[in-house]
This record gives sequence, C-alpha cells and structure tokens, in this order.
Amino acid sequence: MTVQQPTRSARNATGSAWAAREWTRDEWLAYADRLLDTARTHASPGAGRIHFPGAEGGYGHAVDGLEGFARTFLLAGFRIAGARGEGTEELADFYRRGIVTGVDPDAEDRWVRLDEHAQAKVEAASLALVLDMTRPWIWDRLDALTQERVIAYLAPVVGDATYPKTNWLWFRVVVQTFLRSVGGPWSAEDIADDLALHDVLVREDGWISDGFERSYDHYVGWALHTYPVLWSRMQGAGELAGGRTADDLVRLDRFLQDAVTLVGADGSPLVQGRSLIYRFAAAAPFWVGAIAEVPSVPLGQLRRAANAVVAHFAERTVPAADGVLTMGWHHEWRELAQSYSGPGSPYWAVKGLLGISLPADHPVWAAESEPLPIEAGDDLRVVRPAGWVISGTRADGIVRIANHGTDHAAAGSLVGDSPLYARIGYSTAAGPLANQLAWEEPLEQSVALLDAAGRATHRAAMDLIDVRVQDDEGGRLGIAASVSRAHWITLRPSAQRHGSGIDGDIEVAGVVEVHSLVRGPWEVRLARVDSLEPGIDAASLRLRVGGWALAAHEAPRSSFEERRQDEDRNAAPVSSPRPSSSTEDDEAGQSASIIANGLSSGIRPLLGHGATSIETREDASPLGPVAAVPVATYPVQVGAWIATLVELTTEDLASPADATAAVALAADGAQTTVTVTWPDGTATTSRLAHPGTASVANR
Repeated sequence: MTVQQPTRSARNATGSAWAAREWTRDEWLAYADRLLDTARTHASPGAGRIHFPGAEGGYGHAVDGLEGFARTFLLAGFRIAGARGEGTEELADFYRRGIVTGVDPDAEDRWVRLDEHAQAKVEAASLALVLDMTRPWIWDRLDALTQERVIAYLAPVVGDATYPKTNWLWFRVVVQTFLRSVGGPWSAEDIADDLALHDVLVREDGWISDGFERSYDHYVGWALHTYPVLWSRMQGAGELAGGRTADDLVRLDRFLQDAVTLVGADGSPLVQGRSLIYRFAAAAPFWVGAIAEVPSVPLGQLRRAANAVVAHFAERTVPAADGVLTMGWHHEWRELAQSYSGPGSPYWAVKGLLGISLPADHPVWAAESEPLPIEAGDDLRVVRPAGWVISGTRADGIVRIANHGTDHAAAGSLVGDSPLYARIGYSTAAGPLANQLAWEEPLEQSVALLDAAGRATHRAAMDLIDVRVQDDEGGRLGIAASVSRAHWITLRPSAQRHGSGIDGDIEVAGVVEVHSLVRGPWEVRLARVDSLEPGIDAASLRLRVGGWALAAHEAPRSSFEERRQDEDRNAAPVSSPRPSSSTEDDEAGQSASIIANGLSSGIRPLLGHGATSIETREDASPLGPVAAVPVATYPVQVGAWIATLVELTTEDLASPADATAAVALAADGAQTTVTVTWPDGTATTSRLAHPGTASVANR
C-alpha cells in the first residue's frame, strides 16, 4: 500500500519554518502496513525468524532473526489492537505461526532462548507485551502445547539477577506480569525490586536517567516513560502497581512539557544519544501521553508532535524503496549503530507508530491540531537534571541544546567523551560526528586543550555548576556551565560500545571551566583554564573551541572560500596560505562559517587572540559523507578568559561577518560579571557561577 507523503506548506508572513501536513489515520495504517508487508517477505520458512538484508549483527544470525520477528511483532500488535482484530486475520495468522515455530525446540528457526543469549531478554518483553495486547486474537487462539512452550520460553526471567540496572528493568516487569496473567511462574519480589529501581532513577521535572550514569537521551521517552503506561494496561498490572500509576503519569505529563519543545519544525528529533537508528521511536512518548490522557499537553499537539517526527523520516525515504529500515538516520550509515546491532535492530522504530493501537473512534484522531512550541514562537527553557539549556527559534525552525550535565559517565570518573552525549551542543538540524575518530578526538561542540602533537582532551565526567534561565532587560537568556578535569586518553580496544566514552590510559592536563550563554541561534561560549598539572607548560598547549558540524553529499562551502573568491575577483593577494590536508586557512580574529543544505554554522572569537579555521572530516557524520566544523584556536594563559560566538541557523538568517558582537568581563572579588553585545545589537549582563557556587535554578 502506498503512503501519501506529507507535503510542505510555504513559509508564512512571519517567516516560520516549513511544516508538514498531518497524516490521516488511514495514512498511518498504510505506512505501518508497508513495513509489515515487507517484513513478512523476509521471514524464515516457519516464520519464527525475520532476517532483513544486511551484514550480520554483532550478536549473530540467530539473534538477528529473533529481533526481526519480535520488533515487527510490536507493530503487528499495534495494528491488530487498533483494528480490534477486524481485517487483520491474515496478519495475526502469520505471527501465530511464527510463535508456534519460535517456541518449538526442534524447529530450525526457533527463537534464541533467554538462557542462551541476553538479547533474548529484550525481545521477550516485546513478545509478552503484544501477547497481552492482542490476547483475543493471538494468545487465546494458540493451542495448549504452544501456550505451555511460550510460558517455558519466558520463564527464565524469574529470579534472573543479571539484568542491567537500566531501562532493562521494564523487560523483566513486563514479562513477569504476562506470565502471572497466564498461570506461569513469577516473582513478586522481582517486580517490587524493579519498580523500586525505576523510582531510584527518577530525577526532577519528570526526567529519568537510564541507569546510574548521567544518561539522558531518547530512552527517557521511548522506554522509561513508555513502558510504565503500557504495563499499567496489561492484565493484572493494577494489582501489582500498588497505586504507583498516578505518580508515573504525573512524571510523564511533566516530561512531555519539555519533550514537545525538543522537536524541530521540520519534525526532526534531537540528534543526540545512542540507538539513533531507532529514528522515529522518538514519537512514542507523545502517543503514550495520548493513551494516558495527560492533562498539560493537548491531544492535538501530542498527535502533531508524533506525526512531525515520523513524517520527517518518511519524507526522506525512510524506509527506502525496498521497504526495509536500515541502520542509519536519513540513509544507511552503519557507524551510527551500536557494535552489537543487526539488520532487525532498527525496527524498535515502530514504537513511534504506537498511535495505530488507538482505534478510529479514539478522541486523539478527532482532536484539533495544535502547533508545536517551535511553530508558535521562540522557546527557551532548561532541563535541570540533564544540565541542558533548550533554545528553539521559530524563524529557522531549529532546536538546540547547550549541554553541561549529560555525558553517559559516572560522576567523578575520567573517561573518553562519547560524541553522542558529552558534546557541548546538540540540535535537530546538525548531528555530532560519530566515526571512530570522533570517539578519540573531541572536535565539534567542544572546548579542548591540544598538546604539541595535536591530541585533544576530553571532559567526561564534568561537574555541572550552573543551569538556569535569566530574565534580563535585553530579554531571556539561557545559562549553563560546567568544570572538568581535562584529560588526554590513550585508547584501549573495546569489543562493545553501549554509549559511554572509550576507556584508556588517562593523563590529566588541568582544570577547564566552560560557560554557555544562549540566546536564540547564538551561544557565547566563555572558557578558561583554571589550572594546569605540574610539569605541563601552557606555552606548549592551545585551547580549541569547536562549533557546529554540518554534513552534506558535497563539501560544505566555507567563508574562507568565499573570501578567496572575492579576493581573486579583485586581484588582491591571498591573506593566508592555501589549506593543507583537513584544515582550511588559519585567520586570526576573523569569523569562520560553513554552509551546507541551507544551514549555516559560524564561529567568531570575541575575547582572546583566537584564530579561526575549518576542519573537514569524511564519512564521519550520519547526515552526509563530508562534514566540516568551524573552529577557533587560542593560546593558553592560565586564569584568562576567552569568549567565542557560536551560531547555528539557516543560510538566509546567518549573521553577517561585520555584525557587532562583543564581550566585556568585570571581576569583583570572586564574582565575574559578563556583558554581551549580541549580533542583533541587544546587550545582556549576567553574573557567572563558579565551582563551589553552583546555581541550578528554576527555569
């Protein structure tokens, strides 16, 4: 079935960003049916496994087949439940046949058991959830022997203490709740322990950390808020919940107030965190909000947010012509996946289609559409647990975050910076570099000390010292800051990478303090080296500030190229040497910018003797084969501040090179006051928090 793709409307008189037309429920079903129809063509003879084309995953062929079955079974369950079984008999028959085969110990395409491989524990949760959701059409129609085998297949979950202390807790809860409902083994102690663990991971304002590291990403929404709501609707869950569901919904409601602000006007989710190959699973918490009927975010806005996210990828041919979801973002890029991911892994994306489980008469389908926050106006807020300042600008439709509290690391540890977590900035329009070099070398959205060999320091785990929104005469200003023991790291080989930075031998360089002052498309990034380790000479170091990385199919244009073209036209001498290898001209005191796909990324030294350049990387970004990063590099003087203007917006809205921008600092004892003149002429004055005087204020 062909999906009518959303169309784009013209910019309106206020210049707001492009917006996609919303899908009808029939179009949602058509998109889901295309994924399901394709999946069935890749099934094994007994339908117990689904093997999508592509290189075998890190866990092997058998696990790949189980993932393909279990994750598409999620979508099949949504489809069947939303139709109340009508017109979905063939689909239910196919997955029933796959279940019969999957739990048959003698079948060649049986499922990998939970005591054979840990990944089966993840997939078991999808199986149990959908068996409960579609009970009248699948479970109740299985023969008695198959039901016994399903129970035996799931039973090893009981008493298993090897589940990671992360979102995996919900896999054990969901499976045991189903087992209890069908007369299988279960443990009240296991469920109580897992629910208690979930509560330990809860943070302020509805946010939840995915484990005990500072891990804030899409798992907050598509796992840690999604499972509590779906679990509460499973048979018998009410008896196990002990009255906790009301609190879970309060947290979900508060989280969604932030989550809707993290969707770009083009529907892109934030390009941040691990498992980005799940893509439009980022729509799941909006559907969960509709299911739970949260009070603070209207149904029409929840539906629009979910629609915007899924349509963003559908418009960019996800899936491609063959109907298969690949490991990548807008296109296949294997580097974005975790090392263990296989061809079936991307199908956790189907969580973003959870809305089709809501029948046609559910009020969400009739609710009047309401604009996303970024479509209604500029937005500035903080996420205190994550140490984020969120800045969304209506004119260009881009959402950005300045990050000073999330690094997927344990407090006090010294590890490599994960490019998916520990960078200073993430957005809906620009992605982090994520190839092997990016794990070893912080470049884009970083402040790093460079030694004589060009090695860059890492900042994880940094300490958050400030996150707040300041109301100033010049308007609202987002402020976040952190301090880190900047360190070089010599890589140790790692077989698996789950999001955290690389391990290795550590050499501490010194203490680096960074403050982000955020206003609209701009960040003024203040930094200073507070101290250096004994024996390290400041004269041998440089301090490098990296801007936003842009990627495209062709090399992004740079301001240096444009200046050279102007000079050539005017027959003037070139002011700097031609670029060599990956680095463009080095120009002291000048702004540098790159243009790609209608976006502009710029950097400009405002305080200190900064020289600008453009770094290029090939096959380093999920958004295109050639990436470029504008950088500013400064000499190191311990205790001296540098200031850099960092900008991300559309090409037509980019600040001109001669726009006024300046920073003035004033010290009063231990206090530092900064006055910023922004490129639009507005001036703001702020007092900086320093280590030991943390200011984590209400937004």
